[in-house]
Amino acid sequence: MIIKKNIPFFPYQAFFGSRDKEFTEVLQDVLRRGAFILQKDLEEFEKNLARYLGVKHALGVANCTDGLVIALKVAGIQPGDEVILPSHTFIATASAIHLAGGVAVPVECAEDHLLDPESVELAVTSRTRFLMPVQLNGRTCRMDRLQKIADRNGLQIVEDAAQGLGSSYKGRYAGTFGVVSAFSFYPAKILGCFGDGGAVVTNDDRLAEIIYAMRDHGRNREGRVICWGTNSRLDNVQAAILNYQFQYYAETVRCRREVASLYTNCLKNISELLLPPAPDSDPDHFDTFQNYEIEAERRDELRAYLKEVGVGTLVQWGGTAVHQFRELGFKQNLPKTDRLFTRCLMLPMNTYLTNEEVTYICDRILEFYSHRR
Repeated sequence: MIIKKNIPFFPYQAFFGSRDKEFTEVLQDVLRRGAFILQKDLEEFEKNLARYLGVKHALGVANCTDGLVIALKVAGIQPGDEVILPSHTFIATASAIHLAGGVAVPVECAEDHLLDPESVELAVTSRTRFLMPVQLNGRTCRMDRLQKIADRNGLQIVEDAAQGLGSSYKGRYAGTFGVVSAFSFYPAKILGCFGDGGAVVTNDDRLAEIIYAMRDHGRNREGRVICWGTNSRLDNVQAAILNYQFQYYAETVRCRREVASLYTNCLKNISELLLPPAPDSDPDHFDTFQNYEIEAERRDELRAYLKEVGVGTLVQWGGTAVHQFRELGFKQNLPKTDRLFTRCLMLPMNTYLTNEEVTYICDRILEFYSHRR
């Protein structure tokens, strides 16, 4: 007899509970110092993040959406400028373009669910000024091909690396290809805080000073207002939590890759599934597996069955690609992405999963397809 398990898609309670003593000590230290806004914990985290990525500047902001708006503005976006992005992304990517004054142009994704270079080529017009690759699911786009397109057409690259921290392409980290890039530290991210949080990174000294000011009402390091800004500071409590977790980030990524390998080994022979590339299957990519997104035949039936047996799953973005938000004025016809959104499904992927739980999930998927062939 199979004992039913309860495996949530992401166990938010375990996030704090796994290291409650250490997190409490970090919080108490910050609170006792009264160090809430723009304090040393934020400065230390920014330095550690920049060092890790190999960039000159990393600046904490309140969330990744703000970070993308700021990134586009400092990169020089003008009203009406077109920005090409993948339709397989959170609406926040397109919203940031709109809020910065640009026009979002969603295009198809490739087989790995990332921005498709061929679709980018077809979408470039005389009004295109930016490419916004989305480093999705802990995987980095084929940035060499995208850079060639950008160079041929005089475009700037601004990366949405919300899900990309630590992933790389040909030895170069996500977030380091664009003139400016933004990251997210939402709680379910591999490096997450206890609320919203983000960062903007760049190698450009001039842009870094503008970003510093824009996130804090336009005030520079001397307190003088030098530009129009907003209130988008990564608060010091969240920065301290992030800085603490950053100490074991490499171990966290290693654990997620082990989970991905186990999924691959258990599910690779199911013909009804298309799995993401396995760890180390492609020497050009190092994937961190922010998510484990598969494609599945009879996706909705499978999802309902997994729910019955206690396994939580998720369809990204509520099951709606950017171009499908017709209420926002999108009119693109993207059949590949339309088909993907009838098939894509994310399985639980986090460091709190045990091998026994992953095996249980895989056994239930095997069971589902073996009974329905």
